Parts: sequence; structure tokens; C-alpha cells
Amino acid sequence: MTKRFALSLFAVGALFTSCSSDDDNGTSGPQVEEPATYQFERNGTTTVSYDGQTTRIEMAEEFVSSLTDTSKSEAELDGMFTNTGNYFSTSDLNESTKNIRSKTAASTDYYSANTTDATAIKAQFDTWIESQVTEVFPNWNTDAVSGTAGKIQEAGGGSTRYVNAKGVEYNQVVAKGLIGGLMADQILNNYLSPAVLDAGNNVEDNDNDVLDGSSNYTSMEHKWDEAFGYLYGTDDVLAPQLGADSFLNKYLSRVEGDEDFAGIAQDIYDAFKLGRAAIVAKNYTVRDQQADIIKEKLSIVIGVRAVHYLQAGKSGLGSDYASSFHDLSEGLGFVYSLQFTRQPGTDIPYLSKTEVDAFVSELLEGNGFWDVTTDTLDDISEDIADRFSFTVAETAS
Repeated sequence: MTKRFALSLFAVGALFTSCSSDDDNGTSGPQVEEPATYQFERNGTTTVSYDGQTTRIEMAEEFVSSLTDTSKSEAELDGMFTNTGNYFSTSDLNESTKNIRSKTAASTDYYSANTTDATAIKAQFDTWIESQVTEVFPNWNTDAVSGTAGKIQEAGGGSTRYVNAKGVEYNQVVAKGLIGGLMADQILNNYLSPAVLDAGNNVEDNDNDVLDGSSNYTSMEHKWDEAFGYLYGTDDVLAPQLGADSFLNKYLSRVEGDEDFAGIAQDIYDAFKLGRAAIVAKNYTVRDQQADIIKEKLSIVIGVRAVHYLQAGKSGLGSDYASSFHDLSEGLGFVYSLQFTRQPGTDIPYLSKTEVDAFVSELLEGNGFWDVTTDTLDDISEDIADRFSFTVAETAS
């Protein structure tokens, strides 16, 4: 049995374990029946829609892949990030009104009143793109050494990695940074926020089944679905198998595969479907309880993988630099994503932007990964783990 197939069983199990509650879910308000899957219909037609999220995931896949294509110019990569200039491989993506950059660090809760940080974060992604083209691409065939960008091969004839002068793979930092800056931020701090779910007349309209224009859903239903789409937008929503994309879905799969966190995928899926059912039932207390579960669990995914990669990067220091730098680059991207996490019941992340920026500076001090010590990696790992409900040792798998 492959890991991918095994992970898909959590949704199949839900078909047999989900059931109606005999009470009001422990809250005041209408009873909410727990659905078996994320299937919701009105008059026999689905009410679930998240095409925009699927589109952005597909854009991000192609964009990140292009970061290792030396034939791409900075203008082309910027054009993919902003969806200007017809640089995607399909007309559907090129003609879409969606793009990646505008939704990065763009949540209502964190950035609508904090344009300074939003601008700085977008500019950081712009800088990483520019640096890949101006620093790494010109040295593609140069052997990397401390202080010089170039290529470096993993021990035993393994993969070749392409790094900057500090040993950083920009493509990995961008990819893992988008997990927080795009996917997690939009899910946790935007679409699952009462400020978005309850905006305008959303509560009144949902209470009275007033649909959103010509669509078959209410605005509140759709907002919840858009959060769902950033996690499952390229997956089978009725039986998620995980690993369906290169972003949050993939790393939920990785964390689920660690016995210390087994069941987290089921918890998240259950919370998404029960929260959506609560919207249909007009029980906003249950809805918000489920949103808090998702905020906590998806934040844990980011925290676990940040520590995992920082720890994995220790083993090759001084010997297999390419393997070590690859892990540390992924870790750096996940560390950057920590600022987009969300502590349930609060309006703050598990680690602030100031704290994250300090970690990044510490990791890149001097000649960066060429100089970083195991003590530094352990200290940062412990600091991160202390903010969550796991230990450094539990992140090893």
C-alpha cells in the first residue's frame, strides 16, 4: 500500500463514522448534522465553489517550477507572479483575472490595516525572484563555495542544487514561503475570519438563504469554500488523498505521515465539513469553533515542518553540503511562513514578523548556511517548538 493511498483512507473512514448529533453540538443554536464528506447541494446542485483557489495553486505550481529554468528572464518570472504578459503554458491561466502576488500577505485580519508589512512581504518575494535571476542563473555552471553562488551536488551522485552565495535555494524559499504567505494566510486570516464570513449582509443573507447573485451559494458559504479550496483545490473533496499539490496539501500529508501527528488530516477535514454544515444550519458558534480547530492544526503543520527541516539540515553540515542546504532552504521558507500562522481565539500568529525576521537574519548571518552551527539550528528549533504543542524530537519523521 502506498503512502498516498493509505492517506486517502481517512476520508473513506469518515463515511462510516460521521453521524448526526442528538444535541446542539454543545452550543446554543440550531442542531448541526455532521456530514460524511464535503458535499453540499441546494435543489440538487452543488453549492461548493473554489475555482479561483484552484487557479492560483496551478499558477503557483508553474511559477515555482520556472524558478529553476535558466531560460526565464526576471520579467517573465515577475509576469507569472503577477499574471501579466501571458507567460503561463495555458490560455486558461493567462486569461484568468487571478494572480499570486495580489493575494500574498493580503488577509483581512493581518494586513488590511497593516499595509507596511504587506508591502514589505510582497517586496521580499520580488527580491527573491530577482536574486534567482541575477545571482544564481549566471552561476548555473559554477561550483558553489562559501561566498560564491553556483551548483553543488549531493553526496553519492545525488541531486544538484543551485544556491546563492550563502547556500540558499531561492526556489525552495519562495515555494515554502507561499505556503504561509498565500495559502495559510488566506485560509486562516481571511476566509475563516468572522470579519470576512460576516461582512456586510452575509449573516442576514445566509439566515434567509439569499444567494450571491446568480450563484447557487450564499456569500458566507462561498467564503468558507474558498478557504477549503486553498487546501484541497486540486484534490478530491469527497475523498482527499493528500499530496495533490506542492504546497499546503503536500505538507499536511507529510505531517500526517509522522506517527506523532497521525490524525491531524482527519481533524482538519472534519472541521472543514462540520463548519460548512454549520453555515447551512445557521449555527455560527459551531462554525467558529471549527475555524479555530483549522487555525490551530494548519499552523502546527507549518511549525512542524519548519523544525523538521532545520533539524534535517544539521546532518550534512561539513560533509554533504548540498543535502544540508536543500533542507535548510526548505526550513528557511517554513520559518518565514510562521508569521502567517494563527493562534486560535486570538488575532496573532504563533510567531510575529519581528521574531521571524530575527530568525532569518540569524540563519543567514555571515556566509549563511556555510557558517551556520548546529547550536543555532537547535536553539531556533526549540524556540519554535516551545510556541506549539510539540517537541523538537517529535518532528523528526
